[in-house]
Amino acid sequence: MAMATDERLVIGLDSSTQSVKAIAWRPDGSAAGEGRAPIPISQEGLDCFEQDPRDWWRATVTALKALLDQVDAARLEGLAVSNQRETMGFFDAQGEATHPAILWLDGRTRGEVDEFSRSFGAEEIHRISGRPPDVTPSFYRVIWLRRNRPEAFARTACFADVQAYLVRQFCGGWFRTSWSSADPSGMFDLVEKRWSPALLDAIGIAAGRLPEAHAPGAELGRVTEAAARETGLPAGLPVFAGGGDGQCAGLGTGCTRPNRAYVNLGTAVVSGIWTDTYRYDPAWRTEIAAHGEGYILENCLRSGSYLVDWFVKQFVAGRSTSADLFAELEEEALKLPIGSGGVMVQPYWSGVMDPYWDTKARGVIVGLGTGHKPVHIHRAIIEGITLDLVMGTEASEAASGQTADHYLAIGGGANSKLWRQMLADASGKPVHVSDTVEASALGAGMIAAAGAGWYTTICDAADGMAGRTQVFAPDHAKRPRYRALLDIYRDLYAANASINQRLVDFAAGETS
Repeated sequence: MAMATDERLVIGLDSSTQSVKAIAWRPDGSAAGEGRAPIPISQEGLDCFEQDPRDWWRATVTALKALLDQVDAARLEGLAVSNQRETMGFFDAQGEATHPAILWLDGRTRGEVDEFSRSFGAEEIHRISGRPPDVTPSFYRVIWLRRNRPEAFARTACFADVQAYLVRQFCGGWFRTSWSSADPSGMFDLVEKRWSPALLDAIGIAAGRLPEAHAPGAELGRVTEAAARETGLPAGLPVFAGGGDGQCAGLGTGCTRPNRAYVNLGTAVVSGIWTDTYRYDPAWRTEIAAHGEGYILENCLRSGSYLVDWFVKQFVAGRSTSADLFAELEEEALKLPIGSGGVMVQPYWSGVMDPYWDTKARGVIVGLGTGHKPVHIHRAIIEGITLDLVMGTEASEAASGQTADHYLAIGGGANSKLWRQMLADASGKPVHVSDTVEASALGAGMIAAAGAGWYTTICDAADGMAGRTQVFAPDHAKRPRYRALLDIYRDLYAANASINQRLVDFAAGETS
């Protein structure tokens, strides 16, 4: 790619679960260049997922260097970070980790969730944080660390999200983050826009052991000489408060109006609609919107493409040496009928959030017969994820009184002909697919563009930088079949909930 030398640029840096993407954006929302680097994940136990925060920075440096081989660093006018949410790092006063970071995928805090929700009150937790008690928010990892790693807890000066850590690496000083990166922690008051005194008092930590939380778009600092030497960024480059990757994806897809539901078909499957009013309900979790105005009513299924990848790698990959195994499976799955020949999957490999909020829910495959092949399970996994998404959207619409008339899909799954058409057919809603798949990085870029003064507000930046979309219309002739399948799917959880809970307890040694 030729180096850009005559244009204004900002960087949207997306530090997601498995990789960092550094993308330079022009004022019209087109990408001038990008760099990528992987982030390793360590699985220390059945439900224990960790990362070394130094890998967040190493991947960031690598991705930025690759980007700056393509664009002129002198043209950069700002940077903002989109970060993986609910992942928590533990740092001493010098910024060194006192314990490996615990990922949002982690499920080790079930006991802490149950105990704290009983003592503090599940309804009050929900009212303050916008989330029912669940293992996903990082709040409960503070309790876990104090109970299980007391020495690390005592040495921890700051319990910080990924953005706060990266901002400190870029700019020095204390940890700083945005409202929409603080709120996924589960200890941020979504109405008051501050760390909740009631929740912090209940677990015995001071707000000074958490990052400073600022409005999206606020300048958090400037790149230091040391960070400039390490990354290639210009010293003095302003760094603006970005947001959680889900909210940034919503911004990048124009989810600043109530009739659009964005859906990220990524590692997790996340969908949300924007509202100007704070409200909370078990049908969703509430997030502060990335532009700082209003809220996102969000549905989240922790097992998205991560589950599809897991199945293929564990049970299918050995059958073929083809480099394009996923494409082969998709072509085969497209030939199967709705319902995958009678196989159905409940995709709760990592528990379930909305609408059941059950940390002991697990994956279920039913209907298997000797005539079934791996492709039947492959399609059934995608069908299960899709049905769960449709069920969640419909529950949110019913509880909120808002109706989305279309989805805007992003993430790797949006490139799947099978997945996007299945979503359209099962929901009866058109699915718009953006020409910018990296919507989280674009959302961060929009925030940086507003911070740099290109646009008056972040919403103006979203309007000016939004890409084009391709529309996939639903096949309404297939809707009755999917509705019948959804009726069966709705009964699957209740039919298996007790058994899954007993098996989780048995595996943990909690019952004889």
